Amino acid sequence: MKPQQFKYDNQIVKKFLYATLFWGIIGMTVGLLLAFLFLFPNLTEGISWLNFGRLRPLHTNAVIFAFIGNAIFAGVYYSLQRLLKARLYSDLLSAINFWGWQLIIVAAALSLPLGYTTSKEYAELEWPIDIAIALVWVAFGINMIGTILKRRQRHLYVAIWFYIATFVTVAVLHIFNSLAYPVSLLKSYSVYAGVQDALVQWWYGHNAVAFFLTTPFLGLMYYFVPKAANRPIYSYRLSIVHFWSLIFIYIWAGPHHLLYSALPDWAQNLGVAFSIMLIAPSWGGMINGLLTLRGVWDKVRTDPVLKFMVVAITGYGMATLEGPLLSLKSINAIAHFSDWVIAHVHVGALAWNGFLTFAVCYWLIPKLTQSKLYSTGLANFHFWIGTLGIVLYTIPMYISGVTQAFMWKQFNPDGTLVYGNFLETVTQIIPLYWIRAIGGTLYLFGAVVMLYNIYKTVKNGEAIRDESVEALPLTPLNKKRFIGEKIHGWLERRPIQLTLLATFAILIGGIVQIIPTLLVKSNIPTISYVNPYTPLELEGRDIYIREGCISCHSQMIRPFRSEVVRYGDYSKAGEYVYDHPFLWGSKRTGPDLLRVGQKYNDIWHLNHMYDPQSTSPGSIMPSYPWLITNKLDTRQTLAKMEVMASLGVPYSEEDLNNAMNKLEEQANAISKRLLEDPQFAQAYQTELESQGNNPDYIPLNNREIIAMIAYLQRLGTDISQKNIKE
Repeated sequence: MKPQQFKYDNQIVKKFLYATLFWGIIGMTVGLLLAFLFLFPNLTEGISWLNFGRLRPLHTNAVIFAFIGNAIFAGVYYSLQRLLKARLYSDLLSAINFWGWQLIIVAAALSLPLGYTTSKEYAELEWPIDIAIALVWVAFGINMIGTILKRRQRHLYVAIWFYIATFVTVAVLHIFNSLAYPVSLLKSYSVYAGVQDALVQWWYGHNAVAFFLTTPFLGLMYYFVPKAANRPIYSYRLSIVHFWSLIFIYIWAGPHHLLYSALPDWAQNLGVAFSIMLIAPSWGGMINGLLTLRGVWDKVRTDPVLKFMVVAITGYGMATLEGPLLSLKSINAIAHFSDWVIAHVHVGALAWNGFLTFAVCYWLIPKLTQSKLYSTGLANFHFWIGTLGIVLYTIPMYISGVTQAFMWKQFNPDGTLVYGNFLETVTQIIPLYWIRAIGGTLYLFGAVVMLYNIYKTVKNGEAIRDESVEALPLTPLNKKRFIGEKIHGWLERRPIQLTLLATFAILIGGIVQIIPTLLVKSNIPTISYVNPYTPLELEGRDIYIREGCISCHSQMIRPFRSEVVRYGDYSKAGEYVYDHPFLWGSKRTGPDLLRVGQKYNDIWHLNHMYDPQSTSPGSIMPSYPWLITNKLDTRQTLAKMEVMASLGVPYSEEDLNNAMNKLEEQANAISKRLLEDPQFAQAYQTELESQGNNPDYIPLNNREIIAMIAYLQRLGTDISQKNIKE
């Protein structure tokens, strides 16, 4: 049997690598800007698309899907071809994958700062972009599966198992979490509401971390670490246990993001139990990676690629130990909603994902250019300054998180809160935000140094070309197990069976957790006196979503004495039955807003949005002056209510017919109350006189701030002590 000649497609790998470097710098720069906005909240004052609430999802999407996503495709496409001894299945699908993904990133970079968002964490993009993501992801999957089917290497190496699980699970997660009812081209509402939406979102959110930021990188670890160390993986058996236990257990852990919330206790407890189980397979993978380097520790001291890999794998181990510990209710009670979670996330992002990506880039570029790395010294400098950046970023956030948690919970002997003013807990941690910003600066500077080093390496090397190779074709497939062959060895020769089994493993947890919550009504009891939002409140809620207020404010009061005293009665599942989407939040940079309705008067809210420091000295909240001047767009109000009605919100025919009249009536009432303030009334009168007969002048009752006030004043007012007693 003669060897077959073919070429590895290095061009697609090059494109994804360059995109990784480009988007990585962009995503990190946006993140650094956000860090400085904590210190200088008015740094981008008056520029709506550079406001913190709009930039925060841009940062997370850019880092996760642009930087890490492109790195995944580059690493998978490089290693897949060599592990299977086959060129990628389709050059056309490779091109669709690359250009489609870049267009999706550009669409996200444009739409998120403009306020087009679903508000669902790590899934903020609106429905047309979600459809594009699904199509491009399917193109990637077909390309990968097609390559597997035409392979010249019979057995599938462990890295490919992780690639297959990644493709299948991300497709399932993305499709089910993104189900939405469109209102228009760039506006939709989640088909799920309240508690159900929260469960589906964090089933997605946690497992986006698991199956986009973890399993593909574990595949890359299993390929590139042995290559860089020039040693086989430490334990084949351990890799089998690692893979199957990880993908089965991970999918159950999502509810640990919703502990002490309105989610049913049984779902919370399932999330906790499986989160603790995750320690074993996660650390099994870490041990497998680190012990692969046994015998080459002297090389680690001098080789920057191995240095990055060691810290990356260690970061993976630290993050996957801390995650399960944070799911313990006693620890979660302290850490949740605080900066502790920010530290935890960035250990994984900066160390595990970031450093492994840097290692792959440093190893791959010289291979592709047939040259040596331009400067080992610069790569080592990048390693040390990046490591210092991680330390200076995460340690202050751990301290900040613990400081916040204990200040929030501290009581005086008479039963009052020691720090009753939430701002006291904010001003206390500002020095820690300075250190974090310095750490982020160092990490970004290291990435820029890497970019220069890679540029010089490419410039000094040969042009990246497709690589000519040859390999023997496969012999006919023996469907039966060989004598002495283990079951898993047989499975490794059967990619379809392996894929089906992996799919079954990841579906079980989702089915057990989500189906009962969606179908069993007793899990989400309704409350008779909780009513749908009025037309004006619905518009205000959409503005709240557009401005990213969920990034800093929660709407979930947990059943702790400290939270009930500070915010009001704890949250009930029935309060959220008309919330499409849910807005519980995951971080409290500012106070919880679930019961803020009627706590302050209307003029306070206007002043607070226009100049937060005028009502709350020391506040780090940015200003929203455009809300005061922007015209409220009510062209889609009726369509929004009709979509909500289709999703089960009980708007009657009369509600729909009288929607605009009710909106105008409520807006007029709020405008009237605002004008009762003498100072505001005088300023408004001066504004009116300056406009003369300007036909484009927007009257007070038709501005966005009126809708925002309507929504904020509504929050929590359905649930009162009177209603509870009744």
